[in-house]
Amino acid sequence: MGHEPRSFLCAPGLRIESQERLAELQFAQLNTALEKIESMMERLEKRLWLTVYGVVAVILAQTVQSILGHLP
Repeated sequence: MGHEPRSFLCAPGLRIESQERLAELQFAQLNTALEKIESMMERLEKRLWLTVYGVVAVILAQTVQSILGHLP
């Protein structure tokens, strides 16, 4: 009869394994938080560009209106 190798679990090994699992969970949560921040930044950037385009459109409309007002 041959002896089969069995895995030996000891307290330091279990502690390291649990710390690795905890680190994996923390990184996964960090990645989720970063993805949320990225999507919020993208939405904010879109709003900012819409505001810039709106201001430019108002300035152009006022310029065209004043030019048309000075024409005979």
